[in-house]
Amino acid sequence: QVQLVESGGGLVQPGGSLRLSCAASGRIGSIYAMGWYRQAPGKQREYVATKTNGGLTNYADSVKGRFTITRDNAKNTVYLQMNSLKPENTAVYYCKAVVPPTGYWGQGTQVTVSS
Repeated sequence: QVQLVESGGGLVQPGGSLRLSCAASGRIGSIYAMGWYRQAPGKQREYVATKTNGGLTNYADSVKGRFTITRDNAKNTVYLQMNSLKPENTAVYYCKAVVPPTGYWGQGTQVTVSS
């Protein structure tokens, strides 16, 4: 089992920045990759970014150049730095730990982009 706890969400104005954190505990050694997804009201959950143990990163096209995913392996924590935020980025952001062949989810953290 892997437990994930997200933090860092909140209300931010358009053009602003936020940094989300996700701390992992439990069977840390079984994690292959960690990533972020988001779910806006009335929409399906969608992929945002992932980072593997080997350092490979991948981003959804909609966030490339604005969002950055990093990992601190010593702290078992993954971060999502979000810059130039837009109202359409409003969503609940979820952390995911990929443990093949399955995965574990955090409880989510709300990000609201509004003036």
